[in-house]
Order: sequence, then C-alpha cells, then structure tokens
Amino acid sequence: MALPTALLESLHHVPGYDENGFIRVHESNLNITSVRFNKYKPIAGEQEYLPLKRQVPWNEAGYYLAERPSFTLDPLFHAGAYYVQEAGSMFVAQALQQSGMLDKPLTVLDLCAAPGGKTTLIQNMISEQSVLVANEVIKTRVPVLIENLTKWGADNTIVINNDPSEIGKLQGIFDIIVVDAPCSGSGLFRRDKNAIKEWSPEAVTLCSKRQQRILSDIWPALKPGGLMIYSTCSYSREENENIAKFLEETNHAEILELNNIDKTWGIVESPVGNGTGYRFYPDKVDSEGFFLCCVRKSDTDGHIQYLSEAADKTDKKTEALAKDWLNANTDYQVYQNKEQVFAMPLPTFKLFNVLKKHLNIRKAGFKVGDIAHNKLVPDHALALSEKYTANIDGIELNKKQALQYLSKLNFDFEEDIKDGWYIVKYRHLSLGFVKKIGNRFNNYYPKDWRIRQSID
Repeated sequence: MALPTALLESLHHVPGYDENGFIRVHESNLNITSVRFNKYKPIAGEQEYLPLKRQVPWNEAGYYLAERPSFTLDPLFHAGAYYVQEAGSMFVAQALQQSGMLDKPLTVLDLCAAPGGKTTLIQNMISEQSVLVANEVIKTRVPVLIENLTKWGADNTIVINNDPSEIGKLQGIFDIIVVDAPCSGSGLFRRDKNAIKEWSPEAVTLCSKRQQRILSDIWPALKPGGLMIYSTCSYSREENENIAKFLEETNHAEILELNNIDKTWGIVESPVGNGTGYRFYPDKVDSEGFFLCCVRKSDTDGHIQYLSEAADKTDKKTEALAKDWLNANTDYQVYQNKEQVFAMPLPTFKLFNVLKKHLNIRKAGFKVGDIAHNKLVPDHALALSEKYTANIDGIELNKKQALQYLSKLNFDFEEDIKDGWYIVKYRHLSLGFVKKIGNRFNNYYPKDWRIRQSID
C-alpha cells in the first residue's frame, strides 16, 4: 500500500507519530473486527456464540473477534443483539462516562449519526429518562440509520434530517452534542483502499473549513455548561487539534482532559490548549485511525431557549387499539400521524413536540403499526421494541428457519398452533411478526431489509 507522501510529511511533528511503525502496519493487511453488545438484548452464552478474542479496553461492551464471521447470516445481528463497530469509535464511551453527566436525564444530539454506530453506543449509556436525537444531513443515508436504530430497539430516540445551521437556531436545547465530523478519511486507509485515492492536502483544507462551519452552526444549540464530544477518522492536525483550538478561541470553550486513561491502552495524548486530545494509531492500538477531544461550553455562553408546543391529541379509539399491543407496565405516549401509530417514552414525546414544528423529523420513538379497516396492523419496529411489546405469543425458530424468515421465504413449523399474530424469535430475541392463516404463515419482515445472499 503506497501511502501519500504529503500525508507522511505532514505528520512528522504530530504527537505519537512513528513513521516506520505507521507504514509497516498499513502494509500488513491485518484486518481487525470488533463488535459491541446491546445491553438491552443479552445473548445467552455470548462467549460461545461469537468468536470473542478479548474485550476492547476502553468499552466494557466491546469485544475483538478472533475471526470475522458472516454477520449477514447471523439472525442475532438482525435482531439488534450487537453492532459491528470499529474499536476506536467505542472510545466515545469513555468521554461519556467521565463527563459526570450520565446520572441525570439528558438531551443528547448525535449530529452526524448515520449509519448509527455511535448513536447506538450513546443510547445504551444514557438513562431511560434521557432523549437522544440522531441527525443525518444526507437524506439518502437516513434509511440505514433508522433501520439500525429500529433493530437496536432504541425507543428514546428521534431521527432528524437537517443542516446544522437549522438545528443551531434552537438555542441551548442539548446537554451533550456528539460530532463525528466529515473528514478526509486518512484513518481509514488500512480498511478502505479507495480512501487513499481520494485523499489530498486540498481535501484536508476543505474538510477543516467544513468542520469549522459545522461547529459554528451547531454551537448555539449546546446548553451553557454543556459538553461537546468532537471526533474524526483523520490523522491531520488541521482537522483535529486545530479544530479544538478553533472552538477554544472563537467560543471561549474549555478543552477537557479525561482522567483514568490507562497508559497500556496505547492511546496517544496530544496537548491542546489547557486540555488534551486523544489519538489512535494502528501501530500502537488495535484500532483504525481516530481522534477525539471533549470541549465544555462556558456557563455564561449563550442561553437556553425554552420552547413549548401543544401536543397533538391522539384519537381515543386509536389509543385503545394501540394498547392492545403494548405492555401496560411501561410508561409511554401514543402518537398518531394519519394512519400510522407511534409510541415513545414521555420525555421523548415532550421533546418531539418541541422539535416537530422546527425540524424535519423522520422517526420518533417506534412505530406500533398502521390503522387499516378499524384494526391495527403491527409494525416490525414493535416486535423489536421488546420492552413495550404486550404479551404476544412467540415462536422460537432454529437457525435455518430464522434465516428463511429473514430472507422473506416460507418456512416449515411443525407445531399445531391457532391462527393469529406471532413474534418469531431466535435464541429468545425477537426477529419480527408473522401471521398464521390456515396452513400458512404470512411473513411480515420488511422487504427492503431481507437477506439477499444465499442462505444454503
């Protein structure tokens, strides 16, 4: 692999850079795979189920795998039991844990959210009384974000599709903003050879200017005293330390230092102002290239804009239909949009009513189903939101049957059961709905999500 000479020269004075080790690891063709488990969907016997090698040191839910299996052909991947995520990105967990903010209800924004790796990580860490808003500015990337959040069963989330400047008009609304900024992508060279062709010093300069614009636009939406977590998959100082300094100088922000970073992890600490940035080099850490820093907004910078919107009332008949499908022991609010019925925790509903008049909302909470002929047809998202699902009978499938279901194929089930709706499961985790009518099952797995490769 021929690395760009201009990149290598630009890194000579960057903290932690070792040119020989950097080149050697990029020539090694070593592939590292890591996953992060969903705490709300535990797998019985996870140590035996996946080829776990060892834990990711900075994230207790993350594990390196001894080999890369076919995730497409694993039903539990589709059930949202785990997310395949690069280990360096899991370091966001350390920033959240050490913020001292997780013990209270929060409003959190993941600004550049698709495909959903950091969003699902954040959702597992915040309290159930907190609300997570996931934004993706590129419209074509929103569906995969929604798909991954649906599989994760992330009920306290709202997905929006807005430019940062539009969100920034809602001043002081978020306690934490996570910005995994668009960048030149040099940290992905080992994993993505095409990224090398697209890299150039001009791209670094362009990305740096874009990052400054994004942060300037979104900064007003952060509460006074709030936390911003900034990250990239770039090695370039112009996109990392210089951006943190930009925030410090233009917004009187405080660059923080994280405590309890174990030296044996191999993460390089890079001084930035009075704080620290954190660099991941693949010759020092089992990770691709990554940078992260934490920035605190001054308590006196900006103000909180209290917005209130009247909630649209849901038809009582619709609420009654929905409650037949929802767990009566959970607190939720039903919301109707034409013939579609949604449910969400009460704090999420309150924020939803603030945001819906100002931003382009693509998903809020989870979809319960559609009203048709005065009945509710359950949605796939309801099956995967296990906490909220009422006592609906389940059918446990073996792996062959599960893959047939996920491929939207017919599958045989020998037990004699009555007609009606069922949730099919694999290893006790929900995969989706089927409806038994006579001697057949109608498969309600989403057509666009089906497995397309051979399952034989």
